[in-house]
Amino acid sequence: METVRARSIVRVGAMLCGVLFVSGVASGHVEYVGEGERGDPVAFLAEALSDPVVIGALAAGGIGVVAVIVLYLRVRPFSRDIAVFRRVMVDYSDLVPWLLRLGFGLPLIGAGFAGYFFAPAVSPTLVGSVPSRLFQIALGFLLLFGLATRAAALTGLVVYVFALLARPDLLFSLEWIPGFVAIALVGSGRPSADHTLQRVAAADGTFYGEIDPVHRAAHWLADRLEPYRRYLPTIVRIGMGVAFAFLGLAEKLLAPTLALGVVQQYGLADVTPIPPELWVLGAGLTECALGVALLVGFFTRASALTALFVFTLTLFALPNDPVLAHIGLFSLASTLLITGAGPYALDNRIGATGPPDSDPYSASVTAD
Repeated sequence: METVRARSIVRVGAMLCGVLFVSGVASGHVEYVGEGERGDPVAFLAEALSDPVVIGALAAGGIGVVAVIVLYLRVRPFSRDIAVFRRVMVDYSDLVPWLLRLGFGLPLIGAGFAGYFFAPAVSPTLVGSVPSRLFQIALGFLLLFGLATRAAALTGLVVYVFALLARPDLLFSLEWIPGFVAIALVGSGRPSADHTLQRVAAADGTFYGEIDPVHRAAHWLADRLEPYRRYLPTIVRIGMGVAFAFLGLAEKLLAPTLALGVVQQYGLADVTPIPPELWVLGAGLTECALGVALLVGFFTRASALTALFVFTLTLFALPNDPVLAHIGLFSLASTLLITGAGPYALDNRIGATGPPDSDPYSASVTAD
């Protein structure tokens, strides 16, 4: 009986991967590579759902997802492998600050040199091209080297939020908010300039420790933020979930003409005998489903792995989609692989997360 169940899981999983491949290739930032009208979503949906092929494929994908989830919760296969994987991820917890600094420092430097403001579709018109470019390059290098890390992250957060009020199209790069907040919570980690300078300043009899007040301010800020550090997975998960769901809705389901233009531009419908409408619906619904799963903390590590798979497919399928624009999302997804769901997640209710062990980000999670 166990063998039959395991084979069923493999078959359903294979079907799901096929549907995911179709939708994943068409995913990505349509605003970065497409041009034209957004279109009428109601008319698009009515026309698309009149095609039996589209309805059948979407129904098969939905049933496949539900079947995989139900079978997994009943059978719990590969429990030993999953437990070992979680322990390995816990061992990487000390690398989370470094991972986040790279994931958001490099795109800032790239944005500064390329001449856009946080997102490739947004030009630096608020304060002028040169000041905004210099600001992003300086902020990116501070994060990259880990110098005044928390202050740099909070500065970037404030600038992005104020810029968002004037430029709503920055919503298409919403991952900057959880990214900056996460870096402010975890700090610079090691290796970093902050860690090196703080060690020198804390040593007895050092000249630098006598003249530099910065490390005292850094300790003060770290002490104020430390109680909220345990919410890092929750903030990353919710921020990434909102970003995913927004992209699925705003760039695909509510902008069908623009999305169909991208499908035609890259000849995606010519690769397989799949209607262009299915590419758009598959991508939009997949991103929305992933967003909701991350938002509520449902199979968080599996959802993060799926997100990484979708990102990778996008980079190969849409060569004009700027790679740097996705690095922040890559780092957030990788962070969730390490930390798990964190507090206030559905995973903690259904037993889809392991014991906290020594994980500094999920300690006392089971109490929530």
